[in-house]
Amino acid sequence: MTLVLAVDGGGSKTDLALLDSDGCLLSFVRGGGSHVDYLGVDGCIEVLQGLLADAIGRAGLGPQDGPVASTAYFLLAGADSDEQRSTLRAALEQRQWSRRVVVDNDTLALLRSGTDRGWGVAVVCGAGINGFGLAPDGREVRFLALGPISGDWGGGEHVGLAALGAAARAAEGRGPHTVLETAVPTHFGMTDPLDVSRSFRDRRLPIDRLRELAPVVIAAADQDPIAAGIIGRLADEVTGFATAAVDRLELTGGDPDVVLGGGLLRSVAPDVIGTIARGIREVAPNARVLVAASEPIVGAALLGLDDLDAQPDAKARTRAELDAAVLAHERAAVTSG
Repeated sequence: MTLVLAVDGGGSKTDLALLDSDGCLLSFVRGGGSHVDYLGVDGCIEVLQGLLADAIGRAGLGPQDGPVASTAYFLLAGADSDEQRSTLRAALEQRQWSRRVVVDNDTLALLRSGTDRGWGVAVVCGAGINGFGLAPDGREVRFLALGPISGDWGGGEHVGLAALGAAARAAEGRGPHTVLETAVPTHFGMTDPLDVSRSFRDRRLPIDRLRELAPVVIAAADQDPIAAGIIGRLADEVTGFATAAVDRLELTGGDPDVVLGGGLLRSVAPDVIGTIARGIREVAPNARVLVAASEPIVGAALLGLDDLDAQPDAKARTRAELDAAVLAHERAAVTSG
């Protein structure tokens, strides 16, 4: 069979799918984060190798003497620079999992999952924040996306840190009272936000658990001005990525699709998306702003089918089957949790 191997790897989770050229999903698996900046190249590939072995078993393919797939898209958080992508591609090609290997940033998966036009702007806000822009003539806009050292703010960890900081300041009388003063420690089974701060300092709580506070902030934003301010800052940062990409690509007079995605942007209230959309349309009045209905793994799979010149019905099948597989996985995770 002619198979596509699709991967969407982020800071908190990694999705991997195997499908055939007719768009039939053979297997879908989800595992932990594979962000190359956190794990390094070897650690990233170790995560991918475990997921691929699981996917091959679930697909019933049996032992493989040669490449599993004809084309593979590894769209990974941290694959931002030419050097990073080249290093990852060389390491993945050595594994011989696929005859053709494409390595790029995970924002490409988001863009393709949200629009069939083949160009546009994508901003992802999940564990971290990043953006990508592609013009109709192939020109690209990318961002360094190294976190605070490159001026980035956004994603679960930053929102969580802001929430904990606001709660601690309120507890010490250095800041205004906020429901976060109670909600933040309650989330971790404590009563005092300062105890939460001490737990992170002493590494009794790993720093990546700050991301868990993002839903706490979102839930409080409609009743608490401090939480609302954090979400407002997030909206401003997303708008900044999108408008910068549109402006640098000289698309302000066009009608680009601006695709938003990631766990945070799928969770915020509709009025937050409306605020982002209004900010983008101040720069590009005809822009179409949308939250991707499908997970980025769908975009990675569709890019693989694009390479194979698959028919539209095959792509529609892939979207439908992968959407269903992701939903089933998430429901099972909620039930088991």
